Amino acid sequence: MTMEALTVSQLTRRIRTLLEESFGEVWVEGEISNLRVQSSGHQYFTLKDESAQVSCVLFRGSAAKLPMPLRDGMQVRVFGEVTVYEQRGNYQIIVREVQPKGLGSLQARFEALKLKLKEEGLFDSEWKKAIPRHPRCVALVTSPTGAAVRDMLNILERRSPWLHVLVFPVRVQGQGSELEIVRALEVLNRAEEYGLPQPDTIVVGRGGGSLEDLWCFNEEVLARAIFASEVPVVSAVGHEIDFTIADFVADLRAPTPSAAAELLAPDGAEMQRHFEALGNRMRTRMETVLERQEREIELLGRGALMREPERLLREAVQQVDDQEESLRTAMEMSWRGFSEKLMERRMVLERHRPEQLLAQAEHRLAFLRQRAESAMRQRVEQTADQYRSMRKLLKSLGPDAVLARGFSVTTDGRGAVVTDPEALRSGDMVVTKLAKGSFSSVVTRKG
Repeated sequence: MTMEALTVSQLTRRIRTLLEESFGEVWVEGEISNLRVQSSGHQYFTLKDESAQVSCVLFRGSAAKLPMPLRDGMQVRVFGEVTVYEQRGNYQIIVREVQPKGLGSLQARFEALKLKLKEEGLFDSEWKKAIPRHPRCVALVTSPTGAAVRDMLNILERRSPWLHVLVFPVRVQGQGSELEIVRALEVLNRAEEYGLPQPDTIVVGRGGGSLEDLWCFNEEVLARAIFASEVPVVSAVGHEIDFTIADFVADLRAPTPSAAAELLAPDGAEMQRHFEALGNRMRTRMETVLERQEREIELLGRGALMREPERLLREAVQQVDDQEESLRTAMEMSWRGFSEKLMERRMVLERHRPEQLLAQAEHRLAFLRQRAESAMRQRVEQTADQYRSMRKLLKSLGPDAVLARGFSVTTDGRGAVVTDPEALRSGDMVVTKLAKGSFSSVVTRKG
């Protein structure tokens, strides 16, 4: 019995119907990769996990509602319809909604390394080396078969055909490719030791691709090799929207490989126009100078020097004689003035001779010393008289003088002066001091 054969379209349509009826709309988690944004606004990407992947389509209307732009490496949850793209026979998800679910593992590694190297200062502008304005030799570290190297060679050849270009072939994708680029940088920094021309600038780059495709340019070993390079390094990786660790650590980041070639190669045609303009200005300037010199020579030819040289020579001799006479007169007047000033200074010096001034100072000093000694003696005598008077007054007013006039002073047993008999009691011992000596007594009665 022969079964009827299905066409490919019939089979695919049945599979699509089965998938749509079995799954319908679903939520799926995974990591975005191979993101492509079309000019129409539609977006295509692959949603993957550790062991599988599925194609996804996000049409423009749904993409406009996203809260953030999608990018490779992003972990997301997508909601959509499972279906089959019949022309290719691939099953896919028509995405209606996307929710972020954190960074993918590669993106997380990228951000962590970027932060680490930034904190170490590898991105600081103070370490950036200047790119030669007119390089003689440029080294391209890239894939020898990619479109990027062809574009760069075409631009360099068109703009600067005299420029020496050295292509150092390496892999720019896949495991271990970063080590090949590191080795290329090491060799090019010591190019003469390997019999190679020493490059003025090194371009490290490749064309565009997914985050996975460009990952070798995000490896730490390559970043440190670029930083350690003594030759300036230009990073030209991917498209303008692609950023890698190499871009941040390089001395210059070019948005694309083609842009790197245009930045490095001066435009030969433009330089030729510039030099031609300089030549024209120089030629015009030279012609102007020559014309002026010719006019001056012509005027000199028609002047008196050519027609009457003897008369001019006589006039010159006469002018020299006049100048000589004027100089002699000026010197005589100057000498006379100098002599008069010298006489004035001598007279002033006679009036103020040092010996005479010194003798006058000595006489004045002796007079002042005599006056000072006389004033001091007078002051001492006055002070002595005052001292004697005060001593006499003090003696006349002192207690000894009072006692000499018949008065006495009585003190109690503690030596305190007794001024009130009420302060004493019967039987107290008192001492009475007279002008000559003292005596003790006992209180028997208070009056």
